Amino acid sequence: MGCEGCSSVGCGSGLPRGCRNNGNCGSGGCNKMSVFDWLSNIELPSGQESFKGVEVRFKGSRKEFFRNEDNLLLSTGDVVAVEGSPGHDIGVVSLVGELVRIQMQKKLKTTDLSETKKIYRKAKETDISKWQEAVDLEHSTMNGARKAAEYLGLEMKISDVEYQGDKTKATFYYTANGRVDFRELIKRLSAEFKIRVEMRQIGARQEASRLGGIGACGRELCCSSWLTDFRSVSTSAARYQQLSINPQKLAGQCGKLKCCLNFELDGYMEGIKEFPSTRTKLHTKIGSAHFIKMDIFQRKMWFAYEDHKAGGIVELSLDRVHEIIESNVSGKKPDKLEDFFEKVEATPIVDYENVVGQDSIDRFDGRSRPTKRKKKNKKAKNFRGKNRNQNQKPKL
Repeated sequence: MGCEGCSSVGCGSGLPRGCRNNGNCGSGGCNKMSVFDWLSNIELPSGQESFKGVEVRFKGSRKEFFRNEDNLLLSTGDVVAVEGSPGHDIGVVSLVGELVRIQMQKKLKTTDLSETKKIYRKAKETDISKWQEAVDLEHSTMNGARKAAEYLGLEMKISDVEYQGDKTKATFYYTANGRVDFRELIKRLSAEFKIRVEMRQIGARQEASRLGGIGACGRELCCSSWLTDFRSVSTSAARYQQLSINPQKLAGQCGKLKCCLNFELDGYMEGIKEFPSTRTKLHTKIGSAHFIKMDIFQRKMWFAYEDHKAGGIVELSLDRVHEIIESNVSGKKPDKLEDFFEKVEATPIVDYENVVGQDSIDRFDGRSRPTKRKKKNKKAKNFRGKNRNQNQKPKL
């Protein structure tokens, strides 16, 4: 995942780790919340004012809309101080202009800015330094909150903490299987850290998005890298794709069904429309056959005779299956399914000709080794002869 704040404030060195454009690129950064403003180069009609709504992003995948009452000159990537509850918060501008109107209509079903909070000013150096101090306190605060929850015996898991920009309020994100009475926990946290405490329960998918991890595919989790819209996933998606209903294989890091089961579901749903119902039986003169399995992309189906003596499993193309069904509807029965089996001629495999002989692993065998052995044997004979002559007594 990209740098958390690419506009020269989210990194410790003051420079973004991605494109190193300091937030001046078209999308405003290199994280998963970046949006390309495709309306930025289009001029407004004469006499029409620019939309005063501004989209601001915060930690994680949180985005909110604010109104720009003072007509501040803002652009994507600017750090702004916005109205909080209470106090003020610090965020990064992610969208400005007419695209904000479209986003509000899509997410909030309204473009009325009267109920939205307002933007105070562009963040000053003191605002940014205080914001950085608040971000540095998040990890230690989360550890302290976990110890307090464990001491009180609360069945909850605190996964993340988000401080407000003015260090007066912190939001604790937690997951729990049931209802949790955390009133005593709030008293302890507010007394220990001198802040206003807000507890917010999130789901397992949102928790995995905040924590991150590596999926079964070997890549970073989709929810922590680019996915922001968490849609419900059901086992019917696995059935349409003919996957085994195995919870250990279908579950992700969050313990829920993998979000990627929905990625290719539309393709399977579109392709399965051409196939007949799986309850359809093919009737022949030697017996009826029922459905076994199908391959949507290769357009094939497999049927097996109800009477095992009639035959085994037969592979048929989709066109042949429709042909048999039409003949059954008209009252005709083919002799057997094997007559409709299409044999596919195997393409001849052209073998590579090793002309030079350099690909053979035993190319160094043969002549080289016997030559070395002969030399070694010749040296050994000469050595033995010398020793024999030395051991002989000289003749007088």
